[in-house]
Amino acid sequence: MTMKKMLLAGTAAFAVSASAAAAQTEISWWHAMGGTNGERVNKIAADFNASQSDYAVVPTYKGNYTETMTAAVAAFRAGEQPHLVQVFEVGTATMMAAKGAIYPIEQMMADAGEPFDGSDYLPAVVSYYQTPEGELLSMPFNSSTPVLWYNADALEAAGAAVPETWDDVKAAAQALVDNGMECGFSFGWQSWVMIENFSAWHNMEMGTKENGFAGFDTEFTFNNDKVAARLQDIADMQGDKLFVYGGRRGDSLPMFTNGECGMWMNSSAYYGSIKSQAKFNFGQTMLPLDTTLADAPQNSIIGGATLWALQGHESDEYKGLAKFMTYLSSAEVQAWWHQETGYVPITTAAGELSAEQGFYETNPGTDTAIKQLSLNTPTPSSRGLRFGNFVQIRDVINEEMEALWAGNISAAEALDNAAERGNALLRKFERTAK
Repeated sequence: MTMKKMLLAGTAAFAVSASAAAAQTEISWWHAMGGTNGERVNKIAADFNASQSDYAVVPTYKGNYTETMTAAVAAFRAGEQPHLVQVFEVGTATMMAAKGAIYPIEQMMADAGEPFDGSDYLPAVVSYYQTPEGELLSMPFNSSTPVLWYNADALEAAGAAVPETWDDVKAAAQALVDNGMECGFSFGWQSWVMIENFSAWHNMEMGTKENGFAGFDTEFTFNNDKVAARLQDIADMQGDKLFVYGGRRGDSLPMFTNGECGMWMNSSAYYGSIKSQAKFNFGQTMLPLDTTLADAPQNSIIGGATLWALQGHESDEYKGLAKFMTYLSSAEVQAWWHQETGYVPITTAAGELSAEQGFYETNPGTDTAIKQLSLNTPTPSSRGLRFGNFVQIRDVINEEMEALWAGNISAAEALDNAAERGNALLRKFERTAK
């Protein structure tokens, strides 16, 4: 072959390749996963793209959860919305109220002719994102739940057992401090852990109208004697350093990983961080039970985020998005994501695959979150929350709880203040959602 023919052949091959690439339908995915998890998101998209030739998912990091949701809303108004956007769980009511903007996932899957079986998913995960009639609105992706992390070496040295109840937590904290630790326990995401999950764990409503699922005209009820008694007891523990407050989100993680606090209540998704940072043997166990409120726990509720499809695109693009949702939910992808991050697998099959692969045997306790979420069929008080303006309401709860930790007000006052201020924000949301 002459040089000219070789060049012509190469050009033709390149043209065919370029034509094939151009023929791919692009699916835009806006997400809030930075750092290592952002790299994992990119891998999921790249692996899907390599698995077929018709569609190309293009993930784009848009900042934190609030920034990503805000960007998507602005883009929709401008007619430049992505196909898929990641929204944290407390943004669910806001997305539902965005009339005409969302394309319910279950409906999209049906319209695209893509098989979907809701019974494949963990009930405590999907129930958070379903309509009262059971239709799934968004696809669960990175779901976690709070657990009790503990320094196994420190508990052993102090002669304390792994806690199962709040009385156990107090006794273990005392033993840890008596043995020289600076702090017994701490927690992060305090509204999520100590009000939202504490209530669900003991099968107590946090608000009327099934925690907002049955209507936006809900009102808060978390300002009750039961929650107040638990928070007041924790506040009183500060004097002996049995409890030390360390910040609103994950700010207190170093207090646990550097050996300052022997126990820490926060998301199961901190598994990767704790594994890489802790220089001691650690474990995770279920949230403690308040035996004055219940004989056994109900179930915990999730945090994290889901993936929402947005209206305004071509039917063929939604077919590609539906196929990506099937891929994302596959046992193999979900098991990998779960094992890498500490987020729970969203399907039963992914959990079973992780067990078959020996992950739980070699990493004891990593199935704690799944067990918590699957303890019982979720009730109206334990399926999750659907409160409007809940991003702002969590800030209100944080402010009032911090006033409690500072000793400025009692637990009862903090909860009453938070409920009153929160109800005002609920009414504001209700007016705008109509």
